[in-house]
Order: sequence, then C-alpha cells, then structure tokens
Amino acid sequence: MPAYPSLDALRAACAALPAGDEAAAAAVAARQARLTKPPGSLGRLEELAAWMARWQGRALPVLERVQVLVFAGNHGVAARGVSPYPAAVTAQMVANFAAGGAAINQLAAVAGAALRVVPLALDTPTEDFTAAPAMDEAAFLDAVNQGAAALEPGAGLLCLGEMGIGNTTAGAALAAALFGGGGAAWAGRGTGVDEAGLARKRAAVDAALACHAPALADPLEAARRLGGRELAAILGATLEARRKGVPVLLDGFVCTAAAAPLARLAPGGLDHARVAHRSAEAGHARLLAALGQAPLLDLGMRLGEGSGAALAVPLLRAALACHAGMATFDEAGISGAAG
Repeated sequence: MPAYPSLDALRAACAALPAGDEAAAAAVAARQARLTKPPGSLGRLEELAAWMARWQGRALPVLERVQVLVFAGNHGVAARGVSPYPAAVTAQMVANFAAGGAAINQLAAVAGAALRVVPLALDTPTEDFTAAPAMDEAAFLDAVNQGAAALEPGAGLLCLGEMGIGNTTAGAALAAALFGGGGAAWAGRGTGVDEAGLARKRAAVDAALACHAPALADPLEAARRLGGRELAAILGATLEARRKGVPVLLDGFVCTAAAAPLARLAPGGLDHARVAHRSAEAGHARLLAALGQAPLLDLGMRLGEGSGAALAVPLLRAALACHAGMATFDEAGISGAAG
C-alpha cells in the first residue's frame, strides 16, 4: 500500500511532522564547548553538527550511508519553447547518468554516496499547466509515493536532485504560487534561453498563475497543478526523510521549490533540510530568503541533477570529523579560557 493513498492522507502527514531530538543537539553543543578551540570558532560547522544530531537522533552523528536521489520527469509546458533543449534530452541524460557520464556521477563518488536515478513516466509528460493542472490527483500521488519509497532504509543523509527539460519554469510557477510574485520575479534563463525564451517562460508562469488562481492557496494543490512528477517525488522523499529521521540536503532552485510546500504546510516543515548551495538561477536567492535558509555553498552553479547537494557532503563529513575527533581541553591537558 502506498504511504499516501489520498491527498487527505498526504496533508495529514505534512501537518503532523515529528520533531527533532533536542537532547542530541544539546549534547553536541555541550561537547563543542569543551573542544580545543575558542567557542564558536568553527562557525557553521558547529551548527551543522548539531543539525545532524537533531535529525539523526544521535549525539555523535555519522555519515556511513549517504544516498543521492535524482528524479527525472518531463513537462508539457516545454512545448511552449521555455527551454533551448527538446524534451528528449531528459531521457538522454538519464541514460548518461546510468553510464556514469554526468557531473553527479563524479560528485557522488567524491562524496562517498550511493546514487540512484528514478525516471518518472518520461514518455508521458505532464499537462501544459498554463491551461490545465499539470497532474491529476492519481498521477501526483503516484509521484509523491515513488519519491517516498525511494528512500533507503538506514540512510544517514539524503541528497536530492532533479532532471527535467522545462522544470525551471515549473519551479518558478510553484515558487510564485507559494510566496507571491509573477514570472518576472521568479523565471530565469534555466539551461540558457535567449531573451525571447525568457519572455516565453515569464508569460507561461503568469498564464499558469491566472489559470489556477482559485486553488493556489493550498500548497499541495499548487504542487499538483504547477509542478511536475520529479518535483512531486522530491516532496515525497523530503517528507519521508522527516518521518524516518533522515536529514536532507536540497540541491538548487527546482529542488528547493519542490520541497517548499512542506514549509508552507507546517511550521518548521523544512527544519530537517538544508539547502546545499545557492544556484545561479534567478529566483533561488529570493526563494532562500522566503524560506529563511542560508545555503552552505555559493559557487555559481546551476546544473541541477543533485550536483550541489553532493558537493556539500564533504563539508558535512568535515563538520562531523571535527565534532567527534577533536580532543577536549581536559583530554589534551590544555587550560580552558577563563570566564
């Protein structure tokens, strides 16, 4: 039986998210205060160690099993010329992933992570959401459930990514529905559209918002009507990770937009997730600000496919190595700072 057999079941799960382990996070803070360094001198590495502890439920969090999930889907809105690439490229890139030839293959290997790519009905694009809902309820729930089911038992960290020609347009439309604004505020150049293509993207976002306006106050309806299968799967995987005590690294603009309904459905809905990097895609900085997220990296990347999330894994490994491996002042025989 699927984890979420109905929209009501999905909505109930989103509204009843488990809290993190505050005792584990407090234990990290207490240990950090005793390590051989000035208090707070490792900056965000200290915060990341506490974040991992809170969501793994361990005072000494570990990264023995890291999973990278990349979901792929096709979009009916691509027929409106919102990308310089044809929709066939989605399946071609999935084949490239399988052959080990993409950036994410290399970055997952460097991160010591297991990569899995999940294509979602690539031969059946979503509907053109400027005129109809992208997915009916059954298709939306199927994608959400496929995302939830893809989380490996025992994973200590989940990295999420996507592939789908046209999906920066879907991400822009969903972000606009969730946080306000229109195509001009959220739509960027994606894979490299020219000025005419950018105008088509912005017009598509505005047309979609107008078409579905009466339903967009509901974040799940916004995700169903304006998203895509890979975005719905990211939502499902992010939700499942919360329920199973697995911290999450989100990739760029599309991935962040896909998970954002959780933040609108419940306070702290994305507290178990960190955005791995700030994408160069227009709109991501605005989305990060709306979510109150500070990205871990900012390298001018805009590739997608989980690349930024995988690249941030060594940063987390470094944070945990310092937390677990450094000596305390007592262990090293060093006098602590005077009060």
